[in-house]
Amino acid sequence: MSATAETTLTYRQLFSVGGFFRLASSALLARAASQMWQVTLVLFALASFHSPVLAGAVVFLSIAPGLLLSPIEGALLDRHGRGRLILVDYGLAAVLAGALVLLLVAGALTPQLLLILVSLSSLTRPLSFAGTRSFFPLLVPPRLWDRANAVDSGSEALAAVLGPAMAGVLLGWAGAPWAFMATAVMFGLATVALVGIREPATKTQPGDRLLPAAWAAVLYVVRHPTLRGVMFTLWLNNIAYGVLTVALPVLVLHELHGTADAVGGLWAVMGFATVATGLTVGRLSTRGRERTIVAWTSVVFALALALIAVWQSAAGLIICMGLMGLSFGAADVSLFSIRQRRTDPLWFGRAFAVAMALNFFAMPVGSVLAGPAVQQSLTLTILLAALAALAGGGVALLTIPKEGRER
Repeated sequence: MSATAETTLTYRQLFSVGGFFRLASSALLARAASQMWQVTLVLFALASFHSPVLAGAVVFLSIAPGLLLSPIEGALLDRHGRGRLILVDYGLAAVLAGALVLLLVAGALTPQLLLILVSLSSLTRPLSFAGTRSFFPLLVPPRLWDRANAVDSGSEALAAVLGPAMAGVLLGWAGAPWAFMATAVMFGLATVALVGIREPATKTQPGDRLLPAAWAAVLYVVRHPTLRGVMFTLWLNNIAYGVLTVALPVLVLHELHGTADAVGGLWAVMGFATVATGLTVGRLSTRGRERTIVAWTSVVFALALALIAVWQSAAGLIICMGLMGLSFGAADVSLFSIRQRRTDPLWFGRAFAVAMALNFFAMPVGSVLAGPAVQQSLTLTILLAALAALAGGGVALLTIPKEGRER
């Protein structure tokens, strides 16, 4: 496709693709609910049990157990379709959020029960996490992938605006039961929006047994030069982000004596900036420039973290969260696009589930390490996270190939 043809593509064309608007709406609702879930859990652990260690453990267990199951769940996505399996995850998430409400109202929620319910909530998360992301390129023609990825990234970023803001307001003004109840309702609305979307027919490999197919997906990702390079890059960036998810609430609540809705507002600032940057980059072609974009965005992320460490004020936090959002929007579109272009569509479900799990696993690791670390030195912990993000930029240039076999 010529450069002239690419510039004529519009977001209106994208939303005219059958089922895209409903899929994007469902994804936005579910992601906002997930953001509410995670932010509410962290703030609740800090406010009710006064434990950064518990907050870090909550983040870790809300993500890690499901990531271990991602190869199997990715194979299920390729075998049985995405829509119905995504609904399984949404349904379980709504039920568990409702269970937390009942336990809170009864006064029976202990740290142990909290960790158990959080762990259960993560088990099916790859079904929607990878299912949604692999659904978009199947539903949308390749010429619109950059724009679809911008909407996908923008959906996550807008969820990062809505979810934390709603969590902070509900926690501050109504209490934890209402915040968890709102999470359950949001997952229910996401389910309604997704029901009935027709999934495009894809080729399958029915002769493969489930466990061998899952293991083959792990080998596919590890041996794939581009997916492997993206994995190394995101390990470093996600460790830094995992530290931030614990360090930011501790900084606002304990050091600056702020409130829960202030934490939500800061995440919202980052989300707005991510949406704006993602939609702008989505209008451009990232082909051939992905590595450079990712490297520079890692540098900006590192700079923002370093500024947070030394400029611990309300104004500094607002500026730095905005800088992070600018970097995340550009990085997301670039990484989503290069992964789609260089992955065989027959492997979309399995490869994306495994790749996203491997990429994301460093985030809960960063969170669980940050819990005890911030008790020793909040400033040093954030500076170390900044170094990890800076290293991620160099690793992107060193490990992601300049060229690769594209679809």
